[in-house]
Order: sequence, then structure tokens, then C-alpha cells
Amino acid sequence: MNYDLLISFALATSALAISPGPDNIYVLMQSIVNGKKFGLATVAGLISGCLVHTTLVAFGVSALIKENDTLFFIIKLLGALYLLYLAFKIYKSSDKLSLGSEHIPKKSLGQLFKQGFIMNVLNPKVSIFFLAFFPGFLFSDTMSTVIQFYVLGLLFMFVSTIIFSGIAVLAGIISEYIKQHERIGVYLKWLQIIVFVGIAVIIFTSEK
Repeated sequence: MNYDLLISFALATSALAISPGPDNIYVLMQSIVNGKKFGLATVAGLISGCLVHTTLVAFGVSALIKENDTLFFIIKLLGALYLLYLAFKIYKSSDKLSLGSEHIPKKSLGQLFKQGFIMNVLNPKVSIFFLAFFPGFLFSDTMSTVIQFYVLGLLFMFVSTIIFSGIAVLAGIISEYIKQHERIGVYLKWLQIIVFVGIAVIIFTSEK
């Protein structure tokens, strides 16, 4: 078992969870507008949806890996290219963080959990990202690939839950810091680019 790969996966997941994206910005705004527990309900919904994507990727990719080494190489190649594409999109995007809260509707805890879950499950980009991200971090030569994908999925969910929950609890402090430090958007933007490029390299150079 390659524990270094698992540590690298956890660190990459942490960097991605911290970097501004639609999910953590949504959590931040719900927490600012409605309160911490509403932000945490959103987190619970979003993270629960990851289990669905993990299952789809685990069984689909595992079957391909078992069938053909060439297919596994193609998956790695497409995954690396997709992550480089994401890095390029971030490079071309604005580095300003918008925290406008005037259009955030108030909802119940159950509604926010349901909305977070549906937002995640119905977003095909999550499955595509998992498909690109997970295969390069298979960490055992003896363990079933399905089990390995579930381990990675649960680790992804665990790390993301901690960071997203931290964003919800510290929403007020985070929003004030962002408003007072306009350059933070630049640093987070380049953090995302570095992480995506780094993961692409790890995936492409990984072995079955």
C-alpha cells in the first residue's frame, strides 16, 4: 500500500476545497446570510452527493481497468488533459472574488441539504472530475480497485467536509478578510492552477 499517494491525494483535495469554487462560495454565502447551521446543512448535502459520483466512477472505471491496459492509459491521458484544461480556464478567469449576498434566498435546513445534494448529484462535471482525479491515486497492488475508489471517495468527502465546515463556521471572518485583502483572489487562483497541473502530472505518470 502506497501511503505517500494517499497523503498526496489528501493534500490535493485540501487545496481544491480551499480554492474558491461554486460549492464553497455557496456554503460561505449561505452561512453569512442564514447562519452557521444553514451553511453546515448545505455542506452535508453537497458531500452526500459525492457518494453517488464515487459509486459511478468506482464500478465504471474499475471494469475498464480490469479489461484493458490501453483503456487505462487512455483514461489517464484524458484525465490529465481535462485537469490541464481546468487549469487553463482558471488562468483565463478573473481573480476577483464576488461575495454579493443580496440574492441569496432563505431556506430551511432540510431544503438546503436537499438542494446541496441535488446540486452535486446532477452536476456531471463532478463525475468527470472524479474520473480524471481518482485513477492516478490508486494506492495498492493487492486491494480491489472498487474498494480503492471508495477509500479515495470517502477520504475526499472527509477532507472536504472538514474544510467546508470550517468555511461555514468561520464565514464572517473569512468574508471580512476577503474584503480587506483584495489580492487573496490572485493567490487562490494560482493555487488552483498549480494543484490542477500537479495532479495532471501525477495522474499521467502513475502506473496501474
